[in-house]
Amino acid sequence: LSNHLFICLFSSLPGSQGGSVARAILEGKDFSVRAVTRDVTRPSALALKELGAEVVKCDLNDQESLKGILKGAYGTFLVTNFWDDFNKEKEVKQGKMVADASKQLGLKHVVYSGLENVKKLTKGKLEVKHFDGKGEVEEYFWSIGVPMTSVRISAYFENFLNIWKPVKASDGDYYNLMLPMKDIPMDGISVADIGPAVASIFRSPEEFLGKAVGLSAEALTVQQYADILSKTLGKVVKDSKITPEAYEKLGFPGAKEMADMMRFYHMKPDRDVQLTHKLNPKVKSFSQFVSENKDAFKDL
Repeated sequence: LSNHLFICLFSSLPGSQGGSVARAILEGKDFSVRAVTRDVTRPSALALKELGAEVVKCDLNDQESLKGILKGAYGTFLVTNFWDDFNKEKEVKQGKMVADASKQLGLKHVVYSGLENVKKLTKGKLEVKHFDGKGEVEEYFWSIGVPMTSVRISAYFENFLNIWKPVKASDGDYYNLMLPMKDIPMDGISVADIGPAVASIFRSPEEFLGKAVGLSAEALTVQQYADILSKTLGKVVKDSKITPEAYEKLGFPGAKEMADMMRFYHMKPDRDVQLTHKLNPKVKSFSQFVSENKDAFKDL
């Protein structure tokens, strides 16, 4: 294999996006993979090693360590992680360090898991820190002339297994989906389907360099998500019709951040369902996702 593709797996959700991309590239056999993580002993890292990846330890805060790992690479897939420390400044600093190293080493193609800078786009009306930091990193990559594609991922279907899991209603035998989306469709995708789309982008640099690509399997209203859950799980699931203002008052860590994210989703950011299906023809619908993960809902 002539090309070394460095995959950055810095995520508190073991190998989520990075693992998906690494597996897709290993399957395609276009590149060899150097998977980078803080903990080479965790199961997701060992699984990638078994699939043929070189798994190495690296700290995203160490510039020299970064350069050593990126040396000789054709390109890199980078995920920065706001949720580790809930620290936007740290995330931006890490992203810029990888950008600087990529520029110095002359990487041919970086694919960054980016998002919009919501605060800048809304002139400060909304602030979604886990978007805004990625937006700053995107801009920095392009401003210093790194050949980069940004993939802007839509909401994970996996969120319905945890933070957006239907909540038992207090006034009857049904469940509520607590998502303040009004009747506006919300784009979604399964983490597993991100990898094949990113692998396709790496194979077509001339088409995607310098662009932001919004990935989405489909866009559904909360009622449509609820209907699919009801049909597949045999439980009654309804749209709670909660407002962003009421959602903020739920009081859990990040409630305001999530409410502002939904307000931004109301503005219909650019996610391209058609292109996503072209990049990954096997991308799953929400209905397929729920069917495949029925066991994860069995405690409803």
